[in-house]
Formats: sequence, C-alpha cells, structure tokens
Amino acid sequence: MENTRHIETPRAADSGLLAGKVALVTGAGRGIGAAAARLFAREGARVLLAARTQAQLKAVTDEIRAAGGTADHVVCDLAEARSVRAAVDRAVELYGRLDVAFNNGGTIQRPGPMDELPEADFDRVYAVNLKGVWLAMAAEVAAIRATAGAGAVVNNSSVGSLRGNPELPAYAAMKRAVNSLTESAAVTYGPEGIRVNAIAPGNTLTEMIRTWEEQSPGLQERLTAGTPLRRAAVPEEIAEAAAWLLSDRSSFVTGTVLRVDGGARA
Repeated sequence: MENTRHIETPRAADSGLLAGKVALVTGAGRGIGAAAARLFAREGARVLLAARTQAQLKAVTDEIRAAGGTADHVVCDLAEARSVRAAVDRAVELYGRLDVAFNNGGTIQRPGPMDELPEADFDRVYAVNLKGVWLAMAAEVAAIRATAGAGAVVNNSSVGSLRGNPELPAYAAMKRAVNSLTESAAVTYGPEGIRVNAIAPGNTLTEMIRTWEEQSPGLQERLTAGTPLRRAAVPEEIAEAAAWLLSDRSSFVTGTVLRVDGGARA
C-alpha cells in the first residue's frame, strides 16, 4: 500500500506553531525526521538537523532553505556521547539557544524471535534507540536550561512498545524504556518548565518499515488490517504530532506517550 498524502502548508514564520524557537531534530536525513525538520521550519523554527549521513542532511537542509526556512545540519552518531553533545552545542553556537528537540533517530533490528537475535545486533539497537535518547535528553536539557530557560523535548517511541512484540522484541524493549525515560524526565524537569513527551507512531511509510517488510512479506497488509483508519501514515502526519507537543499550544502536556497510530491500539 502506498500513501500519497503530503502536507505542505505555507505559513508566515512569525505565526507558526514554533515561531521564534530553535529546534534540534535527530535522524533528520530521511523519513519522519526529515518531515519534522521541514515542518518545524515552516512553523517558524530555526532548525538544526542531525544524523549520520551528510548527503541526506545536506539535501533536506537545502530544501528547507530554498523554501525560505532557516536550517543547518551536523553529522551525529547517536551512539557516541561526544558526537551527541557536539550536535547540541552546535545548535547553541549557531542560533544562541535551544528551545525544543525531537529525538527521532533510531535503528531497527532484524525481525525474529529474541533467541535468534545476535548479541551484537541487540547492543546496536540499545546503543542507538535507548542510550542515544538518554544521551540526547541529558545534553538537551542542559542546553535548554542554560539558554532558553524553559522548553520541550519529544522522543520518538513506537506503538510496538505498548505490548508484546514477537517480531521486533529488542526494538520494542528499547522503545518501552524510552517511554519510561520520558516519564521520568517529565517529572524531574517539569518544575523547571521543561516538558518531556513521547509519540508512539503506528504503521508509517518510512524506509525503516519498508526494510522490515522486505524480511516479512505481507507486513503492510497485516498492519493495515489492524488499523481502523485502514491505511498507513505518511511521515508528515507523525511530524505534526511532534510539532504540537513541542509548541506552546501543548503547554500543560508533559509525561505522556501519545499514540499516533490510526487507532491500532484502541
């Protein structure tokens, strides 16, 4: 199933959801991260894109600039503490502050039962999907506290984290841990005016899920059949949820894991 929906809503930079804010987006070279970077810029943010692939980052950054937005990029490996801190520092260096961050970057495991997953693959999923989020949140909270004073962070989780997941057990476990980190951070930093939430996307047409489908034929049909809206999301729809949670319009929302799944877990 292919979905051709695409959200492109021109908006004055001074009237958008994220007007005046500086935003960091990880995993911004493609998929949900790239869609979020484009959307945040249209909504008035100055955006720093971070990911591992320079060419992808440059292409999305150039696209944002061509549309009149403000963006730059930095190569970042989420599994490396120094690289993550450097990315956050770069946002402050470029724009003088950090207001919001979308921790979207992640990796997938080879589908299959947990006893068939090589230890090295487990360690890689842990390093990127859990440790990387922890590293990013720690650096982002410090930067928000030191510059903007208050702000918001959104972590990208998954509906696969909300129940047993026999096809992606390590991936789901790391995402469930991200939910816990999100809630703990919300309680810890809420008194400072730093909100922390997560989104839990369902079936979304990204390269990651297409890779999963290559190894699990019929995946899209199964996922669509279990989704009341009877379709997959496009990355832009997930980005919209992240933008709202990062904006002042969600000012009394913190510590939540927002399902964006077409009703799949209803």
